[in-house]
Amino acid sequence: MRLILGLDPGLAATGWGVIVAEGNRLRHIAHGTVKTSATAPLAERLVALHDGLMTVIGDHGATEAAVEEVFVNANPQSTLKLGQARGVVLLCSARAGLPVAEYATRLVKKALTGVGSGSKDQVQAMVERLLPGVKVVGADAADALAVAIAHAHLGASLRKGLL
Repeated sequence: MRLILGLDPGLAATGWGVIVAEGNRLRHIAHGTVKTSATAPLAERLVALHDGLMTVIGDHGATEAAVEEVFVNANPQSTLKLGQARGVVLLCSARAGLPVAEYATRLVKKALTGVGSGSKDQVQAMVERLLPGVKVVGADAADALAVAIAHAHLGASLRKGLL
């Protein structure tokens, strides 16, 4: 049994989702979003993100983490802030002793929808289909659950160096 924490980094909102993977069977545990105040200074926002993620990790006892990689925005400042938030996500996971896998957005979309250019709506629909009975609240949490699901299916290939 693997308890996987999926993370979709963002400074304003970092999505998270926890699933159990037993072979090919998946089960939803929890999901949500850690939000920061847009009016707070950057350092305070990073601390809030850290504290929120450490609470999520402590509450759910994941055994491994999967993080979506950063894409480059047209705005360099936005990309830098996203990178800083991603650094906090990686730090929290590593600080908790979780092995961390990283996945490109296109690979996550391909793992769930069959195409790397799948829309956010398609990804969320597949998350809800693969985790029956779950109504995902928010695109960030849906993306985080998608990363966790992709890791559940692709993790063995990643560990074997096939991806």
